[in-house]
Amino acid sequence: MDLTGKRAIVTGAGQGIGKQIALKLAQRGADLIIDDINPQTAPQTAQEVQALGRKAIAIVADVSKKEEVDELVKTAVRELGGMDILVNNAGIARSSVLLRLKDKEWDEVLDVNLKGIFYCTKAVAPSMIKQRYGKIINISSIYGRTGAIGDANYAASKAGIVGFTKSVAKELARYTINVNAVMPGLVDTPLLRGIPEKYLQPMIEEIPLGRVGKPEDIANVVAFLASDDASYMTGAILEVTGGWNM
Repeated sequence: MDLTGKRAIVTGAGQGIGKQIALKLAQRGADLIIDDINPQTAPQTAQEVQALGRKAIAIVADVSKKEEVDELVKTAVRELGGMDILVNNAGIARSSVLLRLKDKEWDEVLDVNLKGIFYCTKAVAPSMIKQRYGKIINISSIYGRTGAIGDANYAASKAGIVGFTKSVAKELARYTINVNAVMPGLVDTPLLRGIPEKYLQPMIEEIPLGRVGKPEDIANVVAFLASDDASYMTGAILEVTGGWNM
């Protein structure tokens, strides 16, 4: 799983799963573009990557804005000389039951979680096609398969990632570009910590491995998919859930 000399973009890399993915790729030898909408957290992650001896550039870009994504990728290609790995991790949640779900909450989640992946993937594709090599990893969610009460917008966006991943995998396979997705289950992130204990504990009890996941658990799988050890995998959707909803 050596990534020495590889160049990667990780979106939403300021904290949580995205940050751990960036650090894991750096540990494997990759240079990084750290994207996050938060101007405080992106530089912090970049500094930690640099401490590992890898090049890292922090860029504040909103993946739901096409012009910002295009500038992000242009900067990445210019500064690193190309792009080998894209990890579409940026995502948000706006929880509400259907009858209270506002149009704005629907649009915000779909714009970031699904349209953002479309913009980023489309922007990096020309560079990857030119070099006839690339690894694209999309972060979905087990809710994209199971659904979730109070998260119709989130679950719909994460299910859409599955269809997008498989379609783009078929289109780009001829250029030796692998496109896969990861479906995390319950992972210890700020989002999970916001769930009241009375709701969270019953969910944990349904996990066969008996614990919530760590961001590192997701990062390890992403690092594998980003490596040439996964060169014969494309269009795959990997569940990393501890067996939850098996």
